[in-house]
Amino acid sequence: MRYEVVLFDLYGTLIDIHTDEQATKPWQELWEFLDATGAHYDDAAHLKASFDQLNAVNVQEARKGAQHPEWVEPDVLPVFQRLYAAGGAVASERLAANAAWVFRQACTSTFRLYPGAVDMLNALKQSGRHVVLVSNAQACYTRPELVKSGLTKVLDRILISSEEGIRKPSPLFFLRALERELTTPDHALMVGNEVQCDIQGAASAGIDGVYLHTAISRQDDPAVFPQAALSLEGADYAALTKFVLSE
Repeated sequence: MRYEVVLFDLYGTLIDIHTDEQATKPWQELWEFLDATGAHYDDAAHLKASFDQLNAVNVQEARKGAQHPEWVEPDVLPVFQRLYAAGGAVASERLAANAAWVFRQACTSTFRLYPGAVDMLNALKQSGRHVVLVSNAQACYTRPELVKSGLTKVLDRILISSEEGIRKPSPLFFLRALERELTTPDHALMVGNEVQCDIQGAASAGIDGVYLHTAISRQDDPAVFPQAALSLEGADYAALTKFVLSE
C-alpha cells in the first residue's frame, strides 16, 4: 500500500463544531465556577479582561526567541491556573482543567461527529493503515471532546498542538507524527478542511493531502484546491476511503 498512515485534522474534518469565546455566556459561567471554587472577580467582564491579559503574556513567553513564532502553540491551561492565583486562590492542575472545560462547554453551540466518521476510520484501520490525529487545538478542551465523541477509542495516535508546542502549518508537526509512526512522508496522507494549515502544511513536509471543503472551512478557502491529491465537497468519507484504498 502507498499510504501506510493517514493523518487527520479534527474540527471541520471529523467533528462539526461551532464555538464563540466572545459571547457573554461562557464568561458568566466561568465567573460563577471560579467564584464557587475560591477565585473572586468583580464580574464576568473583569474576569475576561484578566484572562485576556494573562493569555497575552502566556503567548508572548512561549513565542519569545522562536524562529517561527507563528507556529508556536502555547498551552492555555496555565492561564486558568493563573486566573485562580490572580483571584486569590490556589488551583491544582485538575481544578484548572475543570474550569477550562466549564468554559469550553459554555462556548460550544454545535458539537457532533460528521456522519460516518467512525466507520471510515475503522475501515482504514481494518485495511492495515494507521489513523493519526494532528490537530491545532488546546488539549484541555480537546481531550474531553475526543472522549465524548468516542474518537479516543478509534484513533491510533493523537497529537495536539498545545501538547506539542507547535501548530500546523509547521512541517515539524507533521514530521513529528510520522516519526512516531516510523514512516516517511511518501507513505502518508493528510486529510483536512483548511488549505493553509492542512494541505499546504502537509505539502511542505512532503505529504500528499485530501482536502474536504466543509461548512467550517475558512471562508476564503476554495471549493477545489489544485495542490491537493483530491478535493471533496463536504465530509465525503466514501470517496476518501475509495481513494485511500486504491493507492
